[in-house]
Amino acid sequence: MARTVPAAVDLRCPLSNPLDPKNRNCLTARRRFFVLCNSPESPPRVSDRSSDPRRKNSSLSEQLKPLSTSTLSTPRTAEAHALKSKPKSTWVNPARPKRSVLNPNRQARSQHSYNPRMRELRLFAQKLNEGEFSESSFLSVLEEIPHPPTRENALLILNSLKSWQKAHLFFNWVKTQNSFPMETIFYNVTMKSLRFGRQFQLIEELANEMIRDEIELDNITYSTIITCAKRCYLFDKAVEWFERMYKTGLMPDEVTYSAILDVYAKLGKVEEVLSLYERARASGWKPDPVAFSVLAKMFGEAGDYDGIRYVLEEMRALGVKPNVVVYNTLLEAMGKAGKPGLARSLFEEMVESGLSPNEKTLTALIKIYGKARWSRDALELWERMRFNGWPTDFILYNTLLSMCADLGLVEEAERLFEDMKQSENAQPDSWSYTAMLNIHGSDGNSDRAMELFEEMPQFGVELNVMGCTCLIQCLGKAGRVDDLVRVFDASVNRGVQPDDRLCGCLLSVASVCEDQDDFLKVLGCLNRANSKLVNFVKLLQDESVNFEKVTEEFKIVISETTVEARRPFCNCLIDICRNQNLHERAHELLYLGSVYGLYPGLHNKTADEWSLDVRSLSVGAAQTALEEWMRTLSRIVKREEVLPQLFSAQTGTGTHKFSQGLANAFASHVSKLAAPFRQSEERAGMFIAKREDLVLWVQSQDPPAVTA
Repeated sequence: MARTVPAAVDLRCPLSNPLDPKNRNCLTARRRFFVLCNSPESPPRVSDRSSDPRRKNSSLSEQLKPLSTSTLSTPRTAEAHALKSKPKSTWVNPARPKRSVLNPNRQARSQHSYNPRMRELRLFAQKLNEGEFSESSFLSVLEEIPHPPTRENALLILNSLKSWQKAHLFFNWVKTQNSFPMETIFYNVTMKSLRFGRQFQLIEELANEMIRDEIELDNITYSTIITCAKRCYLFDKAVEWFERMYKTGLMPDEVTYSAILDVYAKLGKVEEVLSLYERARASGWKPDPVAFSVLAKMFGEAGDYDGIRYVLEEMRALGVKPNVVVYNTLLEAMGKAGKPGLARSLFEEMVESGLSPNEKTLTALIKIYGKARWSRDALELWERMRFNGWPTDFILYNTLLSMCADLGLVEEAERLFEDMKQSENAQPDSWSYTAMLNIHGSDGNSDRAMELFEEMPQFGVELNVMGCTCLIQCLGKAGRVDDLVRVFDASVNRGVQPDDRLCGCLLSVASVCEDQDDFLKVLGCLNRANSKLVNFVKLLQDESVNFEKVTEEFKIVISETTVEARRPFCNCLIDICRNQNLHERAHELLYLGSVYGLYPGLHNKTADEWSLDVRSLSVGAAQTALEEWMRTLSRIVKREEVLPQLFSAQTGTGTHKFSQGLANAFASHVSKLAAPFRQSEERAGMFIAKREDLVLWVQSQDPPAVTA
């Protein structure tokens, strides 16, 4: 009697329950072997930095060369066996072949016989397709059918109907004629039309009708049901019908199998996807590019770089050449896994293989370069696009403009913007102008920003709330408060609905207004957007209001603010208090912000070092945090408690060329307090003080520089 060693490839057990713990033991012996090959004992991985100029244009296959020696189909080594529990032996009857988990061949389409009345029927179908749909008018036209609804006539008309409503109504009408017995093909054609309209409930009703009337459900039927459920995001339904398919004994073909792999991937069931994939591979299935695209997308969503490499090696081992769609998916996966260097190599491999990138390819790569701040590579790619005449669209242009905004590339952005204006298929839209307003707003070029604002109505482009926010921030920095009010009024009149980000922008402008009239003008705009926030600002200015009242109102304002805007609101409120010489109010707000979790990680303590991290704070909030910290340290020193050897404060440096100098403002305040912190020579944005210096500083403060 023969025995098989790995239970993972026991193909006789059904896949109706992939979640069965027994099936989970089969988790990809080949992938384990792949991961083993990338363990610390294996040859080192390729560096993602691609700093070596010889590697810059090398193909991905060359960079992955150490893996090519360990083909995934190679028998497992003893080390690989050690990665999983000892498999159970499974008895196999040598007289009966193993059951496959899928049909390796796609079901052939039904052949249509020649119909001599085709021309008349097509003209009649064209008449049915014309005009708006109404059941009464459609049925009245059906009475004019030129020939009796035979099987061939009905099938030809059903295939010609474009609207899912008309196809469904015609199908029901044919059934009432009782001219011939209904067959699977009629249900399949109707279901495909319903799938186009995302009518899963109707499709499921037809499927249940087929079961009731004992009409065969074939692979095309199940494939249509599963893919429609997937398009309607009814993933549980897709799994349910896939399991019902197995219970009938019908083996899925490659299209159905790829669809269900995608469903499990969208459900985040990585182990189940790999289990299904491995079992199908063991039964002789050769995955197509669609299946590999599903795997790549799944690993990309999880940021699993080893999984992405596994997909690449599988494709290479099976001799499957990626198409443009697969390359696009792999590039997006590389971006989510944070591998810009390998994404660049993959793109070069794609071009060298003779494939031409499309708009999605280039957009994905530009996003990766922008996220990695590889501006030179992104601009070089742009020049190649123009030279080679690769296709572009407004999404690609907007992605490039967003990258320029993130990196502060003003001149490059202006050239791109002019190219868009000259383009026939990529005219600037509201997001294009938003990116330009963001760029010039960060650059402080308020004149150019206003030119863009005045230009938008001439080209029929509407200003969105993000563009309005960028422009108001720019005018606020330039001190052009009157223009700011005019822009805000015009934006609201054009239909812009202020959100918390725009309110935070107005609050930020108010926090730096030195003139009281300007301050009130900005608050007037803010009052139209968020009156409760303005009332709270006025409450903070009233020194007779006690801390309990401030706490109560602060809680109301913050609870009604979106999560991502809460900390900026608190920062700006602290800045307003400091600008109005309400320093104790600023300290109260910092305390409340800490209580409500707006400043996590502000203080960190170890046995050797106490640190203050103000990178997420505004200038005024950082100054307040420093004062509060020094107060606390002064009390600890005076109580002669145990102190660490080192104290540090971290402000960060910012990577944007327009980033504000929090470190400089912090250094100025440290100097004002005469605190014993000095900037670190090794790390920019880091201030350090030794225990002995801090103790001497506290003892020398008479009166103390920071109120205890």
